[in-house]
Amino acid sequence: LNTLSLAGERPDSHSDSRKNPSGEPDPETPKPARQHHCSQGRKSLTKLGNLKEHERTHTRDKHFQCSQCGKSFTWIGSLKRHEGIHIAGSKTYHCSHCGKSFTQLGSLTIHKRIHTGEKPFQCSHCGKSFTRIGSLKRHEGIHTSGRKTYHCSQCGKSFTELWSLKKHERIHTGEKPFKCSQCGKSFTQIGSLKVHERTHTGEQPFHCSHCEKSYTSLGNLKRHEGIHTGEKAYHCYQCGKRFLRSQDLKSHERTHRGEKPYHCCQCGRTFTSLGNLKRHEGIHTGEKPYLCSQCGKRFLQSQDLKLHARTHTGEKPYHCSHCGKRFTQLGSLKIHKRIHSGEKPYHCSHCENTFSRSEDLKSHERIERLCSDLCF
Repeated sequence: LNTLSLAGERPDSHSDSRKNPSGEPDPETPKPARQHHCSQGRKSLTKLGNLKEHERTHTRDKHFQCSQCGKSFTWIGSLKRHEGIHIAGSKTYHCSHCGKSFTQLGSLTIHKRIHTGEKPFQCSHCGKSFTRIGSLKRHEGIHTSGRKTYHCSQCGKSFTELWSLKKHERIHTGEKPFKCSQCGKSFTQIGSLKVHERTHTGEQPFHCSHCEKSYTSLGNLKRHEGIHTGEKAYHCYQCGKRFLRSQDLKSHERTHRGEKPYHCCQCGRTFTSLGNLKRHEGIHTGEKPYLCSQCGKRFLQSQDLKLHARTHTGEKPYHCSHCGKRFTQLGSLKIHKRIHSGEKPYHCSHCENTFSRSEDLKSHERIERLCSDLCF
C-alpha cells in the first residue's frame, strides 16, 4: 500500500522529487538557452531559425523571389516591400520635397533624411552620425578590435563582413553585376546603378539649400555646396590637405600608402581611383559615351561634359571672394586666388624661382634647359 500514492504515482516520481524537506515544491530553475553560433563571424543567437536568417547576410543567398518580375531577396520582409511596387495605387506615402512615393511610412521617413540632412544614428566610439541603423552597425565594426577577419587575396585589405570583401573584390575582377535595364550599362555597386538610373528618369532628389540647384546623388550635391560654403570637412592626417567628400579623401590617402587598387585590363597600369582608371581606359577603347547636345562633342566622363556645357550656357559658378571675378572651373579659381594671396607653390629645382602656376614653371624649366644646352 505504501508503494503507490492515492493518485496512483510512485513516491519517487518527478513531481515529488522537486519538493524540499518542508513539503513545498522548489522554484523551477530555468535552463540556459542554447546558443547557436555563426560560422562566419562571432554572433550568437538563441534560435536556429534566426541563425539561418542571419547567415544569409554573409552568403547573400536570396531565396525569396518576386512572382511578378523575378527579382530575388534575402528576406521575406524585403520581398513584401518590393511587391508593393507592382500593386497599383499602393504607394500611399509621398515626399513633400520631391514628390517621390513609397509603399511604407518607414521608407518615406528614411528618404526624407536626404533632404533634411538628419542623421539620428550616432557612433558611441567616434561620434560619426548616419541616416540608417544598418550603416551605423557596419561602421561600428571599424572600432571593434579583431573583427576584420575577411582578407582580400589580391591586395591584403581586411574587412569585418564577408559581403564587404565581395564588394571590394570587384575592384580587382572588374565584375559589374548590376545592369541598367534602360541602356545596358553595368555597375559594381547597386548604389551606383540607382544614381545612374536617375539620369533616365530625370529624378534629382538632392537639393541645394543655397541656390535651389538639384542633383542625382548626395556626393554631387556636397561637391556643389562647397562652392557656397567653402567647407572641406574631410582632411588628410598625413599632409593636412582637405576635401569636400569622403571618397575624395580616400582616393588621396592612397597616394600616401602607394595603394593603386584599380587595374587596367588592357595594359596592366594601376590607379588610385576608379575615375582615373575610366579616363585612362578611353585611350584603349576610344569610347566617349557623353554627348554634348549643343555641338555634338563627345566626352569620356559626365563631369567633363558638364564643364564643357558651361562654354555654351555661360555659367560660371565659381567666384572670387576678393574681386568678384567668376570662373567655369574650380581649378581656375584656385589659380586666380594666388594673385591675391601671393602664393607660389611651384619651385624650380635649378634656381630659387617660384611660380603660381605649373605651366609657368614648365616654361621656365624649358628656358633653363635651352640656356644650359647653348652654354655647353
